[in-house]
Amino acid sequence: MSVTIDITGLPHERIVFGPSPLAELGAALHVLSEPGHHARLHGWVTSTSAGLKPELADRLHEADFLWRSARSDILLPARPRETLAEELDDLDTMPDEQYVAAALEISCASQYGTGAPSPLVDTAMRERVLELAAARGPHQAAFVRRMLTDPPAVRAWIRRLLEDCDEAFFAETWRRVRVQLAADARHKTELLRHKGLADAVAAVSSAVSLQETGTGGLAVVVDKLTSGGTSAAGTGLTFLPTAFGWPHLLALYARDWQPVVQYPVGSPEPSGGAPSVEMVKLRLEAVAHPMRMRMCRSLARGSYTTGELADTYGITAPEVSRHLAVMRKAGLLTTRRRGRYVLHQLDVTLVARLGSDFLEGVLR
Repeated sequence: MSVTIDITGLPHERIVFGPSPLAELGAALHVLSEPGHHARLHGWVTSTSAGLKPELADRLHEADFLWRSARSDILLPARPRETLAEELDDLDTMPDEQYVAAALEISCASQYGTGAPSPLVDTAMRERVLELAAARGPHQAAFVRRMLTDPPAVRAWIRRLLEDCDEAFFAETWRRVRVQLAADARHKTELLRHKGLADAVAAVSSAVSLQETGTGGLAVVVDKLTSGGTSAAGTGLTFLPTAFGWPHLLALYARDWQPVVQYPVGSPEPSGGAPSVEMVKLRLEAVAHPMRMRMCRSLARGSYTTGELADTYGITAPEVSRHLAVMRKAGLLTTRRRGRYVLHQLDVTLVARLGSDFLEGVLR
């Protein structure tokens, strides 16, 4: 499972690293609407929320489908600018059909990669948008109806909302983080120029890699719990650093859009990098089996041989070996030899990253 961005033949000068005030504002608004995702930013959320005027807070709630559960593509510019005003000016040039379809992305998640008709021109899509908006609440439903009825007026309303956010709290936040983001973008650009694309991509995140395709081409692959693909041919590829992103790693791969990757800087990745989605899946499947869960109780407490585990749990040594092989493939075990015996033990630090409830349960 991953998002694949084909960059075969793409000149390096079409691969851009740069901070974007609009993208960072979108990330900050997501943090305000879903603070549970961002425990490290609790202080910022508390102080910023306390300073919001009730009228602005109500407007943010009304439009939060643009950034809450999914980040609208209109908030991820492919051409980063120096100021928020410049990026909003660029956004104003987008046709209504494209703008509304992107803003109402909740209506086309299942068709995101292949494209969905704009609700401004497609009756079925319009009905779907209204139905899904109704599930979000009366304020969001009313907002979507207004957008479908009078797109220019709502687009102007959204611009004013973002400008008011800039005045209320974001301008100061941007002054504080832009230096860090600009420095990160310069570092990645220098890596690209002097060491090559593979090093630059590897520096973005352990979840982003440069891979050869089956047809002899080249692709940037973003490891995510979703599948999709696009091509940067004829457009380019933009990487946007964010101080508000972790743990999110966003990939814009909508049809007819220039692909964009927004990646967190200063993220607390574990030593050796974060595991792939496939490895997380293997680990969860490994500990979900009733017998392996029981064996974890012993293996979390100390080192055991195959024979000891067979005796403890009343199963044969070959059965134990098969269970240990599954756990070993998932990277959950450490193994050492003592004479003619092989001792196995659970990697408690790694399992703790899967979930403290599970670890507390096996250690109870």
